Amino acid sequence: MSAVDPTLAKASTLADQAYQALARSIVTGELLPGTRMLEVEISERFGMSRGPLREAMRRLEERGLVERISQRGVRVVRLTGSKLRGIYQVREALEGMACRLAAQNMTDTEIAELRMMLKAHEAVVRERDDYSQNQQDWDFHDRIARGSRNEMIVSLLCDDLYQLLKVYRNQHKSKPGRARRALEEHWRILGALEDRDGEMAELMMRRHIGAALALFEPTWANEETENDRDAETAP
Repeated sequence: MSAVDPTLAKASTLADQAYQALARSIVTGELLPGTRMLEVEISERFGMSRGPLREAMRRLEERGLVERISQRGVRVVRLTGSKLRGIYQVREALEGMACRLAAQNMTDTEIAELRMMLKAHEAVVRERDDYSQNQQDWDFHDRIARGSRNEMIVSLLCDDLYQLLKVYRNQHKSKPGRARRALEEHWRILGALEDRDGEMAELMMRRHIGAALALFEPTWANEETENDRDAETAP
């Protein structure tokens, strides 16, 4: 077996670093939706060489974090109402199945840790009503997805859908009162997991995601109109 070319290994590492840096900037909102990803500017801003940057951009496009617009190049993804609706519909199905499998496959220790997590989340909600905007909410869903022990579900949710939703969440405030309702729904999901009731766990998770969709969907029509207007006037 031939040895790995150290030059290629280094290039791969640089591409990984470029991808992680850009993905983090997109997810946190440092690079706003609609921002044009010009190679020269991005290269200078993040101190990246063009080769690893191109590979990183290709991976970002695969993950849906950037989009290629005809005759306008690449830009940070704009999550319009139709895209978000599709994401939530797929999320409801995948997370429902993940929850059903987690009820079968999570260890008692993992479920006990979820209970400890939710108790800590209660303190956050009492202090400030923005639980659904914080990392705690994602931790709960992430642990259940991984607890399914299904690698395909983990990849689709944790590597793809959750990253896209973080882009959206970081640009929008939570609805008043949603944090407390989300926490209550999490407790119901946990109860089903503790009972090892896969059918009820799936139902509770589907209702949880469906409630979020019903709450946020009415706001997307206005956002979609604004995005279309911005796109028409963009250079």
